[in-house]
Amino acid sequence: MSHYTANLRDIEFCLFDLLGRDKVMGTNPYGEVDRETAIGMLEEVKRLCENDLAASFVEGDRVGAILNKETGNVTLPESFRKSYKAYVDGEWWRVDAPVDLGGMKIPPSVRWAIAEMVLGSNPAIHIYASGYAFAQVAYVLGTDEQKKIAKHMVEKHWGATMQLTEPDAGSDVGAGRTKAVQQADGTWHITGTKRYITSGDADFYPNVVHFVLARREGGGPGTKGLSLFLIPKFMFDFETGEMGKRNGVYVTQLEDKMGLNVSATCEVNLGEKEPAVGYLLGEVHEGIAQMFKVIEFARMMVGTKAIATLSAGYMQALSYAKERVQGGDMKVMNDKASPRVTIIKHPDVRRSLMVQKSYSEGMRALVLYTASIQDEIELAEVSGDKDRAADMIALNDLLLPVVKGYGSEKSWTLLGTESLQTFGGAGFTRDWPIEQYVRDAKIDTLYEGTTAIQGLDFFFRKIVKDGGRALGLLGKEIQAFAETGGAHAAEKQALLKALGDLNGIVAVLVGHAMDSQTDAVKIYKVGLNTSRCLMAVGDIITSWLLLRQADIAAEKLPNAGKDTDFYTGKIAAAKFFVHNNLPHITADRKIVEATDGSIMELPESAF
Repeated sequence: MSHYTANLRDIEFCLFDLLGRDKVMGTNPYGEVDRETAIGMLEEVKRLCENDLAASFVEGDRVGAILNKETGNVTLPESFRKSYKAYVDGEWWRVDAPVDLGGMKIPPSVRWAIAEMVLGSNPAIHIYASGYAFAQVAYVLGTDEQKKIAKHMVEKHWGATMQLTEPDAGSDVGAGRTKAVQQADGTWHITGTKRYITSGDADFYPNVVHFVLARREGGGPGTKGLSLFLIPKFMFDFETGEMGKRNGVYVTQLEDKMGLNVSATCEVNLGEKEPAVGYLLGEVHEGIAQMFKVIEFARMMVGTKAIATLSAGYMQALSYAKERVQGGDMKVMNDKASPRVTIIKHPDVRRSLMVQKSYSEGMRALVLYTASIQDEIELAEVSGDKDRAADMIALNDLLLPVVKGYGSEKSWTLLGTESLQTFGGAGFTRDWPIEQYVRDAKIDTLYEGTTAIQGLDFFFRKIVKDGGRALGLLGKEIQAFAETGGAHAAEKQALLKALGDLNGIVAVLVGHAMDSQTDAVKIYKVGLNTSRCLMAVGDIITSWLLLRQADIAAEKLPNAGKDTDFYTGKIAAAKFFVHNNLPHITADRKIVEATDGSIMELPESAF
């Protein structure tokens, strides 16, 4: 039996009922995909994920990736190779590849709905298949000659990596020491060591193209001195793609990790054994700006992975709770002769399941709402509506750290404190997949920027630097909805109250940031609360999306038929989330207002 069950009913509800994505399907530029086609794709992906992809989930963890240190080649379990082949043979790579190179133009909302199921069933498959999305970056930003690299990446199914991190430069990317020296033929020789490189090699790749940040001669300090280079594992003929000699980029070590073991997390050496020949992307020195095209995809992917894993954990916990018999009904707990009941009859188990349900369904809506904004960006660009495109780009930028930071933090926490807890001691064993979910999900809070980094990025880049524009646009939409009253008027009033408290939090932090211009220590008060601000925004957006779903469900409920329980659950999840989470934002506001920064004055020896 598969460990994974896709919640396709909820995915389709979010796409079509909540977000109305069927209205943009079948129109330019999505002429190839109407509602019927999209549903067919989703149903086929569900079958693939629950069977072929999920089949190697456990063995991939137990065997993991294996490095041949002499060759620098990584091998993976045969079962995982088979799963990956099923994904590629099914041609699902086309949803990420450039259209000009055989890719399929579909709305990002559908693309991320597909991704959720792949990431929930066997996340490493999606991660290894990121080469097709990387090819998109090379094709859009590369020179005419470099577009040929993208062509070979797609047609010959090459892999790709993103290489920023170094042993002494993690989140501080600008401290990177990897060097690039231009050669007479226009290529570059790169030397240095990169660490924590995700899926750095695999034996099903004919070749790998590494996207590497390096500091060119004369590039200066910080991130502005970094350029982005394409460095292949094997050199190749640009016209035919025929591979030649080994290039000087080698995997030298695999990290011994707590989870996601089949994804080879590598230390990579460049230029030690022989020159590592690279090509300057686009022949321009705009490394950070170019790499952010990759980072944005990666952060969306990580958040989606985390949320998909929480959904999988909830589905496992729900199934177990309906079958596990333990104890008597609490109403007759003192009657030792009372019949034993399934644990879903126990109040705290029901509370736990509703926590999992409300967060997994609410954050799925968060992912797909963000993806729908990406739909709108493309639609605005096609129509030439520059103002709308600018608004949607700003909104997408605002939402990405929420998807990644809030989504990963809540998913990891809930998988351990609620999903695994539902199983009791059984959840701590390998008899159930939940312990692997917990181990695999922790990385989501760490890579592509820790939660702390996401909080800082959210506040300083997406609020302060943006002048609060995107947050204001979103806030106005949430406020307008909350003021509609109707079936869930009390919950909407609670949402309005929380929105006001959030605005208060932001105002306090912005005030501290401004004051720090003349009193530098005030910035500490901001840094102590940026993650708190990010989590509050996540809870408000999730509440808003859940209440929108509840309104739709209430309208459909009188004639729901076989969907009665589904819609009833939607209403219950929204009410539960609002009543149990939004009051914390009022408390958070008081905490932020009372922050005095004294913790920063403590001597290190006091910790």
